[in-house]
Amino acid sequence: MELKGKIALVTGGTKGIGYATAVDMLKAGMSVMITGRTEKSLQDTVSQLNESYPDKIMGQAGDVSNMDDMNATIKSINDKWGKLDVLIANAGIGHFAKIQDMTADQWNETIDVNLTGVFNSVKSSLDLLRQSKGYIITIASLAGTNFFARGAAYNASKFGLVGMTQAIMMDLRDEDIKCSTIMPGSVSTHFNGNQPDEKDAWKIQPEDIGQMVIDLLKMPARTLPSKVEVRPSKPPKK
Repeated sequence: MELKGKIALVTGGTKGIGYATAVDMLKAGMSVMITGRTEKSLQDTVSQLNESYPDKIMGQAGDVSNMDDMNATIKSINDKWGKLDVLIANAGIGHFAKIQDMTADQWNETIDVNLTGVFNSVKSSLDLLRQSKGYIITIASLAGTNFFARGAAYNASKFGLVGMTQAIMMDLRDEDIKCSTIMPGSVSTHFNGNQPDEKDAWKIQPEDIGQMVIDLLKMPARTLPSKVEVRPSKPPKK
């Protein structure tokens, strides 16, 4: 894919992996719509990026678990740019507790955002992606392969996301829409209340995932890395 002039949607784009991916896309000459739940943080991010990439960045507040919000986002993209080439389904949350302690609200929110939110993002984007013969990339996790204690909701959402993405890939490849999932291990982000600092230097950095997205988009059309596992190269010894 020639990236200059392409249009992308990045859900959960105000920080972490989503933000870094949006920046890497802007650097490559793409125009980007980011979404986020909080209007202020979204507009702060858009204003900051607009200084370096004027008229290349848009933001829209919304909840990926709400199909009406996602349809409204896609309408805004179509009204502004008239097309969509790439969807990065990145928005996600994590509630971690033993099953004895996990509440129904925590379970439902995790599944609604991490799994149903990706379904909504893909479903609302399909008409435009068919026209562009575009690319869908979901941001899953190694937690979609490796289960752990206190991870019932998060594991379920990411195991489901990995499987759903692979099924979507098979559903859409005959329409020339490519679909991949990236499964990072430990990433230096604000996820789950973390404050990134020097203690996280050993972790994957958000911009590393952004670069991986760019690399996937530039793969020859005949080749599809449908599932990419990525780990810190040298984690600390336990």
